[in-house]
Amino acid sequence: MNQPYISVGIVTSSRISFTLNGDFVTDAGETVTGDFNAATCGDAQISVNRKAYSSICFTPSEEKASFTVHDVTIGISYHWERQEEQTFTGELKIIRDKNNLILINTLPVEDYLKSVISSEMNATSSLEFLKAHAVISRSWLLAQIEKRCKNDLSHNPVMRNEDNDSNTLIRWYDREDHTLFDVCADDHCQRYQGITKASNPYVAQAVNETSGMVLTYDSEICDARFSKCCGGATEIFSTCWENKDYDYLPNIADNEKENALPDLSDEKNAETWIRTSPDSFCNTNDKTVLKQILNNYDQETSDFYRWKVQYSQSELSELIRRKTGIDFGDIKRLNPIKRGKSGRISHLEICGTKRSLIIGKELEIRRSLSESHLFSSAFVVDYEGMKNDIPEKIILTGAGWGHGVGLCQIGAAVMGEKGYSFDKILLHYYRGAEITRKY
Repeated sequence: MNQPYISVGIVTSSRISFTLNGDFVTDAGETVTGDFNAATCGDAQISVNRKAYSSICFTPSEEKASFTVHDVTIGISYHWERQEEQTFTGELKIIRDKNNLILINTLPVEDYLKSVISSEMNATSSLEFLKAHAVISRSWLLAQIEKRCKNDLSHNPVMRNEDNDSNTLIRWYDREDHTLFDVCADDHCQRYQGITKASNPYVAQAVNETSGMVLTYDSEICDARFSKCCGGATEIFSTCWENKDYDYLPNIADNEKENALPDLSDEKNAETWIRTSPDSFCNTNDKTVLKQILNNYDQETSDFYRWKVQYSQSELSELIRRKTGIDFGDIKRLNPIKRGKSGRISHLEICGTKRSLIIGKELEIRRSLSESHLFSSAFVVDYEGMKNDIPEKIILTGAGWGHGVGLCQIGAAVMGEKGYSFDKILLHYYRGAEITRKY
């Protein structure tokens, strides 16, 4: 197997501004450089510096050529959303999708990974953690490409919704949402912010030393998921996405003892777990370690292992109405109907004075209960100031940051600081997997 190339969706907008830093050749054979502005125009055309195209591709003609995209939105819909100017290597292509343009970057997998490792976290953490992350980022990417090829060949796209009726709204979000490129550049897939962030020499070393290495299970590349902080217990796949599970993505205690966990799908056990602070790798307040792991905007989040959010009745009822498009009236109760093995809620009943509805899975719950995304769906609810069975205040106490499936980035980084090798880190989170070099 040769090193593959991948296509990454960088920006989707009706207007895109970019600069070619060096000589590029268009698919019409013209050598160009400098500033460009692209916009949609009539008859499904793309206007690039006032010339019309159905699509246009720019291929670098010199090794050091790069391109800079202006006003790239990162952290879309999350609390750290902002715009950046980002620089990339490789090929630039612009296509039109209805009323928007999509800027796509095509480049070798290993070059892509050097940016991902730097973009996903602050790349000053231990080399062994960086190597572990290089392997799982490569594994996840190649597994998604394989899955996309299988779906294209079978003409059987993966279903992303289930059990939707008048009383239930269950949906999840995954890479299959993208059909015009392999992966996007934001948190929906893996953060990819170009060479702007890929400046740490240890990242290049980590990618080079693990070149072509992936996790496999039964000869298949592992769908190696990861999240920021598991909260002490990792989650299983079906809690967050389609109704299937993988043996290599089990529910584990994220600590050195690897002691047995209580059944956190049980409401009483989940409440005890979430309201306490069990010992685990990711239960750390070491600012030196966290600074090594987290980018500047991630450091805006300090309480991630255990956290608390509170809403007034008017705040929560209006928030849920806006986020779901459904008027529940006053919110009476938020009832966990089903929890996963880490205590994350996959099915939540919202009970209001006008109607009730069960929503899920975990990301849909997090989106419905926050202006951006709730840190996780592992939470318990308290009510204050009850009047006619309607609370004046609703308090959510939660655990972890993200979906919790697979590798816990903060936990793995702490393991690296403790001297664990990259293979020990990987096999702590992905049980029964093997490290295989594919190319």
